[in-house]
Amino acid sequence: MALESQRFLYLVLSLVIGGLLGTAWRIEDRVYQLGEWLKRRFQPRRAPGAVSAPEEESASTHSFAQGFLVSSVLFCVGALAIIGSFQAGVEGDYEILFTKSVMDGFMAVLLTAAYGIGVGFSAGSVLLYQGALTLLAGLIAPLVSPLMVSEISGVGGAMVVMIGLNLLELRTIKTADFLPGLVIVVLFVLADPIIGQFVL
Repeated sequence: MALESQRFLYLVLSLVIGGLLGTAWRIEDRVYQLGEWLKRRFQPRRAPGAVSAPEEESASTHSFAQGFLVSSVLFCVGALAIIGSFQAGVEGDYEILFTKSVMDGFMAVLLTAAYGIGVGFSAGSVLLYQGALTLLAGLIAPLVSPLMVSEISGVGGAMVVMIGLNLLELRTIKTADFLPGLVIVVLFVLADPIIGQFVL
């Protein structure tokens, strides 16, 4: 996906600016806190007399919140979510969304094995994101061009690479802090008729 970018400078600037904004707004920390709240709100009640070490409880909460965070970002950054939502909203064709849901389902099984039940709660994030895109598709679709899809896919692909590095424990990257980059790259593409001649 990252290699689909036709304007590499847009990709780099979007990630840099988006990362700075996301860090300033503490997006990953806030998504993580939402995951912790969901864990406290929906975790099963302990049997009377059951005791767990604070370390175990902390690790469980971390795993739940991390699973929610990783899966929410992974399932929302791909081009299929955008194209499928537009196609569903404008044409009433849900084929791409159904295909994406099957792919996400297989990935969710793997992530659940690593992180636990927190992955399941990312369904709420996907519902809000794809639902909003589908409802707004009629208004947004005229702005969507092949260049915009390729650039959004490029930024999303770079974020998937970050998730992969985190899963492999090679680096710790706050991937959610780069989410504003998806909006920044849209602004670059909209301004492409003006600035594109200097980028090419």
